Amino acid sequence: MIKTVDPTQVSQPELHSILLTAVAPRPICFASTIDKDGNVNLSPFSFFNVFSSNPPIMIFSPSRSGRDNSLKHTHENVLEVPEVVINIVNHNMAEQMSLSSTAYAKGVNEFQKAGFTEVPSEKVRPPRVAESPVSFECSVMEVIELAQTPGAGNLIIAKVELIHVDDAYFTDGILDTEKLDLVGRMGGNWYIRAIKDSLFEIPKPLRTHGIGVDALPKGIRESEVLTGNNLGRLGNVESLPSASEVEKIVKADGVDTLSQRELHTLAQQLLEAGDTEKAMALLLFAEGL
Repeated sequence: MIKTVDPTQVSQPELHSILLTAVAPRPICFASTIDKDGNVNLSPFSFFNVFSSNPPIMIFSPSRSGRDNSLKHTHENVLEVPEVVINIVNHNMAEQMSLSSTAYAKGVNEFQKAGFTEVPSEKVRPPRVAESPVSFECSVMEVIELAQTPGAGNLIIAKVELIHVDDAYFTDGILDTEKLDLVGRMGGNWYIRAIKDSLFEIPKPLRTHGIGVDALPKGIRESEVLTGNNLGRLGNVESLPSASEVEKIVKADGVDTLSQRELHTLAQQLLEAGDTEKAMALLLFAEGL
């Protein structure tokens, strides 16, 4: 049974909860800004992502307060000084990051409250967070206020001017996802940690067209064992193996006595282990092809 929600017919807190719980995990923009008087502010926002690499553009959105409709200090600061440092958050600093989200009075330095270290930036005035694995010095191109109502977003479009990456997070010259140990925002008080056990890899679609799920034999498409993910992986192959290739693989594995369901189950295990070629051969054999 589906519950249908009209955004205009529910309260702002209820709508906020649905949106932020369903649209997740979200990366975290840990933004350091400065006002015209030189007061530093540091605050996290999960309405955030990268939107272009040439030019390098990031956008985040400090929303108006759902309680009193006030603007975030970050929003006010970038209107006064259109610069920001976007610091990336990993697990080592997650609790301190959360503490910095406290609604301290204007002028209070969250670097100090949360125990972070200020490092002078090179191209912009706000400092960066020393503990962050990656920091992006940005100029603010535009601020788009979406509405004047509680919960309304304010898009801050920031152009990356300089990037700082801690050498400890590289492997063979490439920024390493496992080493980064990033965290993402979920609904309520929940976060997610991008550690090895949570990571999985999906081969990108071929530059040449994959055959597609619709090109698989009906018995494979309608399998009671294979999942949508399994079918998606199979549909990404460039072509089906020949009858001789199928026979060779099946004989080598000694699985020609297995039932159709057993072959589908074994093929699923092979798909999850990354051996698409062998899995496809077993499935075609099960179809008598």
